Amino acid sequence: MLRRIIPLILAAVAGTPAALAQEGDAERGAVLFRNCGSCHVAEPDGPARTGPNLYGVLGRTAGSLDGVRYSPALIAAGNDGLVWTVETLDGFLSDPRGYVPGSRMSFRGLPDLQDRMDVIAYLTGDAPVVHSAEIGRLSPEILAMEGDVEYGEYLSSECVACHSARGSDEGIPVITGLEQEAFVLALHDYRDGHREHQVMTTVTARLSDEEIASLAAYFATLAE
Repeated sequence: MLRRIIPLILAAVAGTPAALAQEGDAERGAVLFRNCGSCHVAEPDGPARTGPNLYGVLGRTAGSLDGVRYSPALIAAGNDGLVWTVETLDGFLSDPRGYVPGSRMSFRGLPDLQDRMDVIAYLTGDAPVVHSAEIGRLSPEILAMEGDVEYGEYLSSECVACHSARGSDEGIPVITGLEQEAFVLALHDYRDGHREHQVMTTVTARLSDEEIASLAAYFATLAE
């Protein structure tokens, strides 16, 4: 199995605690990254989804990738000097909203250090690209389903009770203008238990595949 070691020298130069220099398994990290696939890709020239493309993230200033609707909190953190290193990625992945208060990232974090090191090894190494549309979680038929925009607008009232239809975030993820595949993947993830959020789990439990596709089609038509 391909292994990628994050060396002690890198840890010392970056000011990273020695504990973070343990071995990271890039192949295992690629598998763990599948849970991020509804919001992120990690591939050269890949698209932004709800969150930025994470290919080449090491050394990038937080909140700086063009074409991404970052939260004001993450942009401010980047302006204050937050750069993605092994150490800062580890801190953010352990507790995103605790590390950057005000971040709208809905992922609760990876409490296990080994899991975080494996994901970082994948993001900073040469592991095979895993595209969110290829992880086998959803069938091609569901991903290709064409939603009814008018029906999606009818269903959207429950969504806009929390998510602004005008594109402002206020700590809640922006869904207006979101790529349809990313929208569909996210809602199926909540409905199928791959992502945890009490409200989203309750809401999506009542939605059919056709209704999710229609909501995705409607929100994709809305400009920020």
